Amino acid sequence: MTESSSPKDTKKSQAELEAEIAVTRKELAATIDDLTTRLDPRVAASHAAHQAKQAAVDTGNLLSGGGLPDRDPARSRNVKVLIGAVVAGAALAVAAIVRRKS
Repeated sequence: MTESSSPKDTKKSQAELEAEIAVTRKELAATIDDLTTRLDPRVAASHAAHQAKQAAVDTGNLLSGGGLPDRDPARSRNVKVLIGAVVAGAALAVAAIVRRKS
């Protein structure tokens, strides 16, 4: 820093600080809105319902010869989980019926 430079050259002006604060406030507000949306139970329930419906549709496509979804591994996993749950439920039902008869 040379002797001819003033302290104003090295410090931000009040207008620059106010502008920086305004930008920071907007970013903080956007972050809070994003977190609020992510943590909202209604949004989570809606997302889970959508995934369950999509898994049912994908399972129907698989059983009708359409195959597993190629583009999204999570959807393929959900189909496998749904089929596994149905098979496990059927096995439990058969086991309960057999046990009652014996």
